[in-house]
Amino acid sequence: MARPAHASLESPGSGSGLPPAPGLGPREELLPVVFAVVFGAFLGLSMFKFGNPPILEKWVSTPTQFWEVVFAYPWPISWAYWMLGITGLLGAVVARRKLEAPGWLVALPLAWLIWEFIVGTQSVSAELTAPTLKHFGACVLCFYLGLFSLSRVRNPWPFWLGLLGGLLLVLQVGWEQHFGGLQATRRYFFLYLYQQFKEVPPEYLKRVKSSRIFATLFYPNALAGLLLLALPPAIGLIWDARRRLTAPARGLLIVLLGGLGLACLYWSGSKAGWLIMLLLGSVVLLRLPLSTQLKAGFIAVVLVCGLAGFFWKHSAFFQKGATSVGARFDYWHAALDTTWHHPAFGTGPGTFAIPYAKIKRPESEMARLVHDDYLQQASDSGVVGCLLYSAFVAGALVWSFRRGGWPVGGSAGIGSSAETGYEWLRFGVWLGVLGWSVQGLVEFGLYIPASAWPAFAFMGWMLGSSQFAWTAANRAPNLRHP
Repeated sequence: MARPAHASLESPGSGSGLPPAPGLGPREELLPVVFAVVFGAFLGLSMFKFGNPPILEKWVSTPTQFWEVVFAYPWPISWAYWMLGITGLLGAVVARRKLEAPGWLVALPLAWLIWEFIVGTQSVSAELTAPTLKHFGACVLCFYLGLFSLSRVRNPWPFWLGLLGGLLLVLQVGWEQHFGGLQATRRYFFLYLYQQFKEVPPEYLKRVKSSRIFATLFYPNALAGLLLLALPPAIGLIWDARRRLTAPARGLLIVLLGGLGLACLYWSGSKAGWLIMLLLGSVVLLRLPLSTQLKAGFIAVVLVCGLAGFFWKHSAFFQKGATSVGARFDYWHAALDTTWHHPAFGTGPGTFAIPYAKIKRPESEMARLVHDDYLQQASDSGVVGCLLYSAFVAGALVWSFRRGGWPVGGSAGIGSSAETGYEWLRFGVWLGVLGWSVQGLVEFGLYIPASAWPAFAFMGWMLGSSQFAWTAANRAPNLRHP
């Protein structure tokens, strides 16, 4: 009798070099897949419905009718916590116990979260700290679900179908906003809603008045952060679908998805987002099975064309004196000043607006977040909080890169028909986390559930599955997809 297609992955005598999974009956094999479907659907829904910072939750109204539930965004974040709690229970059932990732790296997110709760007891505003701590707890839970539970699933499609669905819905809203939806929303807001609010967050009012699209996210740069995170792995997943699609079909889908995403990135007007995407594109070119001269030529063309388009698009911005850059320097200076005066505990998670309101210059724009995740950690949670978070993100990227079986030509190259595993998906996930973490130097993606929760799940999956990537790439070069 012929063996099933996945026997080479699970059977100890298959010659794959992968560790066997003894005692897995049909029921136990199905549960991880069910978890992957549920977890992917939750993260995809998060991209679509939970794009606001938790500290602004009081301005989110609860849908009361069916059509409001379907079409309104954002949803109250408390709904997300219930869904994540159920997902977490399912993840605990299927969690694996043994990992090859360093124990210190696995423990860092938990240590960071514990520290956040410790400094939260010294917060200058419990009203701002409480929702921030809940959000951080959800981030860490997503990390451990990716690490212990999602890494059990060899076939990534059950997980990624939900994420791709959420990403496509975000892109659909972005295109709709660009082609008239944003103008209609602006008209409706000022005609019917503006007079009903006693207080409107300045950030929201600025977003409504702008022509930059933001899709379902809090504001345009948050949309850019989500695209940096989600586009690379989505494209990598499609390219790795060699058994399901022909090369022309995969190429067409990549062009369509990449075109939809890059158009939304362009219409978001995010300057940092565009530059970081150029960086990620250059990194991809470095991994292609091409000569050094061709790689250098392609990278030069990408950078010249990308930078030319960047300066053409934003010429008016630089003529005005790059006001948003100057505003960010004000935020960063205030965060450093707060850290200097509160080095041990900061002022409490999510509370940057309180010390900033006291020390900002009268002409400076008010802000609730630092526009730098790492400086915000220092300002809100002290030096220890900043170091723990920074070490976790850097450690996850470095360790995963060194252990991952990345596509570097040969059997894993672009033109190869060999199926050695989901190399481009793994590489895309790593690229997405890299782009999201780099944008964290100038934005606050850590405080946006729509991007932070998937980013933490991706980092957990990278650490949990890198051992399989390493084994498959180095011990079983002819291994077929599960």
